[in-house]
Amino acid sequence: MLGIFAIVFAESGLFFGFFLPGDSLLFTAGFLASQGYLNLTILIVGCALCAIAGDSVGYTFGRKVGPALFSKEDSKFFHKDHVILAEQFYEKHGRKTIILARFVPIVRTFAPIIAGVGKMNYRSFLLFNIIGGILWTVGLTLLGYLLGNVIPDADRYLLPIIGVIFVISILPIIVELIRSRKKKGTQN
Repeated sequence: MLGIFAIVFAESGLFFGFFLPGDSLLFTAGFLASQGYLNLTILIVGCALCAIAGDSVGYTFGRKVGPALFSKEDSKFFHKDHVILAEQFYEKHGRKTIILARFVPIVRTFAPIIAGVGKMNYRSFLLFNIIGGILWTVGLTLLGYLLGNVIPDADRYLLPIIGVIFVISILPIIVELIRSRKKKGTQN
């Protein structure tokens, strides 16, 4: 379970964690708990705490290092496009971005960093961080757990289900990329 906790922590707030499989990992862990391989209570509590702690680390990183980092050119792990996507999401949805971003890969990693760079009030950030962290971890983990208990021989369908979760989780990014390309096309 420590590996699961580490991945949830890293994806939630470490600047290089954007490529980690948070949604499908939580779902799969919940499924494994339904089959008796993991303790559901420890899994949910640990994942929620790691998600909240990860976002807090991301916020602190953004507050302390963000402005200097974001003035650099793109590198292997850092692309300004990811920051711009998170900033646009933040502008559109305001403080609730900290909750909504939990359900959008890449944005999930950069939203707390952007909140730190933007010097969002930490108490406000922490409140939305706790709500979002709990909703994300409990929701996806219980979804996997419930499906594992409801569908007979669910292990036969695990890979297709994870594939669907992956597609659903990246769908908002794809839609946004298509919109931005259309918008750029009409401006030329």
